Amino acid sequence: MTANIKMLDLFTRIPKFHKARCAVIALLSMTASYSAWAQSAPPGRAPENWGPISINLEEIDYPYPVNYINFRVYNQNVRVAYMDVAPTGRSNGRTVILHHGGLYYGWYWEKQIAALAERGYRVIVKDRLGWGKSSKPVIPYSINLWASNTARLMDHLNVEQAAVVGHSIGGQMVTRFAFLYPEKTTHLVTINQVGLTDRRRGRGFDPLSGEIDADPDMQGVYESLLKWGRENYVQWRPSYIEHMRIRYGNRLSGDWPRMAYVNRLAGQMRAMDTVVNDWQQIQAKTLILGGEEDYPSFADEARHAAGQFPNGEVFLIPNVGHNPHEEAPELVNAELMRFLGS
Repeated sequence: MTANIKMLDLFTRIPKFHKARCAVIALLSMTASYSAWAQSAPPGRAPENWGPISINLEEIDYPYPVNYINFRVYNQNVRVAYMDVAPTGRSNGRTVILHHGGLYYGWYWEKQIAALAERGYRVIVKDRLGWGKSSKPVIPYSINLWASNTARLMDHLNVEQAAVVGHSIGGQMVTRFAFLYPEKTTHLVTINQVGLTDRRRGRGFDPLSGEIDADPDMQGVYESLLKWGRENYVQWRPSYIEHMRIRYGNRLSGDWPRMAYVNRLAGQMRAMDTVVNDWQQIQAKTLILGGEEDYPSFADEARHAAGQFPNGEVFLIPNVGHNPHEEAPELVNAELMRFLGS
């Protein structure tokens, strides 16, 4: 089946009243230099007032009220945190569910939540099991499990159908959701998804010994976070440092060994699976969206992936990195509105 790929110029999909603003954003990002990064970059050492942060983020405020769904999985009691935001504009009767990436949290969708709610959508944002404000059980994690938890949450909230949006690893989760639950899926959007190719060959298997560095070098931790920032954003903004503060603080938590093991367990189990074989069987309208300045092969892989979906299209933003919904929120929001309204 021939895919409906629409690899159009950045501005052809954006309403005219957005174009001038988008042009300014694009121009600013194109002229960003190393010196511009250096002027706004995070400090070379962790601020002295950074302290421990619990692994369930009790100290972190989310932009909207957080609720929980409680259930049992693998013979353990767990709970999944979520925000359920009602439309602030005239309701269109539709729902969007946002899924965060591997080392992120539901709160970083704040600008998308506000824009979608204003347009009349009910917006649900889930912290996946094992991260954020959700439980951290030691269980066999999988993309299937995370996808089924979205279906469970929809049933809990009496949502029959929804558009699902996922960033990074969240893109794998929503892809598997659309594959397993086609009757619940209206639209599928992945944003800088990882795993756009099957990289399992030759990776071997690590059964995990359970050994964790419970007392890491905190300056080394901070330097790794600085490296993360340079690799994920083209132009640094002070607001991004909240990600670093949380991750740094988690390392100082007394529960860090548990969280570290859960992260390794989840990462290992996820590496055993791939969603590339799901694509051809997903009939929902699909948008592969992303910042072009991700890992070197991302843009080519995104274009290829869009061609594998029966109803796929691609939208890439130049001079933006792995987190376009934070770096270029107005562009991402405009494209989401266009696509979800189709």
